[in-house]
Amino acid sequence: MDITAHQTSIESVTLEVPDPAAAAAFYVAAFGLGDKVRVRASETPTTGFRGFILSLVVSQPSTVDNLIGTALDAGATTLKPAKKSFWGYGGVVQAPDGAIWKVATSSKKNTGPATREVDDFVVLLGVDDVKATKQFYVDRGLAVAKSFGSKYVEFDTPQASVKLALYGRRAAAKDAGVPPEGTGSHRIVIGGNTGPFTDPDGFAWEAAPA
Repeated sequence: MDITAHQTSIESVTLEVPDPAAAAAFYVAAFGLGDKVRVRASETPTTGFRGFILSLVVSQPSTVDNLIGTALDAGATTLKPAKKSFWGYGGVVQAPDGAIWKVATSSKKNTGPATREVDDFVVLLGVDDVKATKQFYVDRGLAVAKSFGSKYVEFDTPQASVKLALYGRRAAAKDAGVPPEGTGSHRIVIGGNTGPFTDPDGFAWEAAPA
């Protein structure tokens, strides 16, 4: 099959963790994202901010509270408690394996019964040069959906797949509520229908698992 005729899609993200069994159990209990989140063993050194945020976009505040609640019950820690802001409602937690998760909605009011439904799963990469990394991805066949100069870029991916966005590293860390410093491995691998390759900030892509 010739993938060049198809839109670039991200099927899953793989988190490299010290204890895959514990991490897998956490993700089932916390968010229930199925095979969009995979884990595998790694002891690669990493310190501080790993350079990415995994963002769950939902329809209303009760869904934010529901997902953050199950994540905390499963062992996550709070980085930013869920609260209202001028753009909506959301909070940030850190999984036991160190990955940072943001759960947010643009709605400030509940419009229906509480659910656990996730509308969008976004991999937000904190990068050193948003414009240069945007061009790198455009050259690999990703179309830009939204772009705010050198601040933020969101790529156009098919409906069912994981979305990809770029943010300046310092801005991403501020959004997550952590210091921007960090060294070593990102400990995340993006599985898509393009690649394998490594982007300018060291984020690795592999062919999506069959």
